[in-house]
Amino acid sequence: MRIQKKGIYAHWNGNLKNAGSLLALRWMHLALAILLMIPTLSAYGQFESASVLGYARDTSGAAIPNSTVTLTNTATGIVQKATTDGEGRYEFSSIPIGTYTILSEAQGFEKSQTPPFRLTTDSRQRVDFSMKPGSVSETVTVSSAPTVLETETTSRGQVVGTQQIENLPLNGRSYADLALLAPGVRKSFLEDQSPTSREASFNVNGQRSAFNNFLLNGLDNNSYGTSNQGFANENIPPSPDAVSEFRLETDNYSAEYGRASGAVINASIRRGTNQFHGRAWDYIRNTVFNGIGPFKPISGVKPAFIRNQFGGTFGGPIWRDHTFFFMDYEGVRQIALSFGTASLPTLEQRSGTFLLHPASGAAVPIPLRNPITGQVYANGVIPASDQTSFAKAVLAALPAPNGSTTPSIKSSASLVCTANTRRPSLSLRHLAVQPVATPTPTFICTTARLRWERRI
Repeated sequence: MRIQKKGIYAHWNGNLKNAGSLLALRWMHLALAILLMIPTLSAYGQFESASVLGYARDTSGAAIPNSTVTLTNTATGIVQKATTDGEGRYEFSSIPIGTYTILSEAQGFEKSQTPPFRLTTDSRQRVDFSMKPGSVSETVTVSSAPTVLETETTSRGQVVGTQQIENLPLNGRSYADLALLAPGVRKSFLEDQSPTSREASFNVNGQRSAFNNFLLNGLDNNSYGTSNQGFANENIPPSPDAVSEFRLETDNYSAEYGRASGAVINASIRRGTNQFHGRAWDYIRNTVFNGIGPFKPISGVKPAFIRNQFGGTFGGPIWRDHTFFFMDYEGVRQIALSFGTASLPTLEQRSGTFLLHPASGAAVPIPLRNPITGQVYANGVIPASDQTSFAKAVLAALPAPNGSTTPSIKSSASLVCTANTRRPSLSLRHLAVQPVATPTPTFICTTARLRWERRI
């Protein structure tokens, strides 16, 4: 378990030897999650949260102090209030990402309200109000209040939202591949191009892929173990359907992140709301849908490849406007029978005769030299007495060639490989507003997230 300022996060990752221990650990995780829901254990929001700030002024530009600003989450119904200071300034800190509306009220002025706007991961959204004198019973909707350009930070990056994650194709379903949408990002050689393919490997602004910093819900998600380097740069690669959005910051990001000279990839998991919601999927790849490939197998049977990547998500309220849950599961089942090609010695070469057979004329001997004795076989023929028993055994174990005078290409099948992976997780979130004497209220956010991965 790891506890960090602005959040509580718990996760377990490992292999279980029997079903009994798995059941016991699940009950233990559930009990821990219930304890984390107790208000006395509350902590502040995490680095994946956002901020809303701005000024309340009248039509002449003068500040309106002591006006009441109300921030409402349209999905959860959570309401927060703040009071502007002497300069008319207000700020809401550590706000969970989502869709919000703001209402500004002041004595002697009409109410001013914004339409719903989206708060993204680690953003600082500026919303200013220009309030007109009038009755407080009248409300004016200000559509231009939330600024489109983020002017409160100097970092450069890009937010990949829910719609892009859901609709763009992903071969292998790794959400981190969508980082290639940002400028200055290219896929690393380590991903899908080397024998030890590593998930989420990309170079940002020329930096090594190991110099990127992965965060999940604002907490460290980097894989540091040397035994894990051949699989992923992330400790917990979440399912794309469980990711609400992620922010890729490529330059000039805040010093709070530190550690890496590459990019900061901050992924936010979906949350429960006042409405029950969920989805299910099964991404299928099957031999009947596949092509044969550039080399036709001798047997005439195309390589077998069966892959099912399936799962589901479900979330909703436990206590409306206060406590919510969200869970996701993803499993992978794969069977692969691949074919490879190899050059084999001809029957002539197996007997010890090495001749060049040009298309234009007679065969030309290839002079050979014995590396042990130094003897040269100018006629290209190695006497049987000079052939070792080990060399004869190796040649006898090779498959029969397709031709007799030229090196042949023969197809061979590899072993059947099955890979089963389970990646379930459960997230519980308790939200509340604690009133204090300061102009800005304290937003209490308690999150418990349980996730484990099992390969069978």
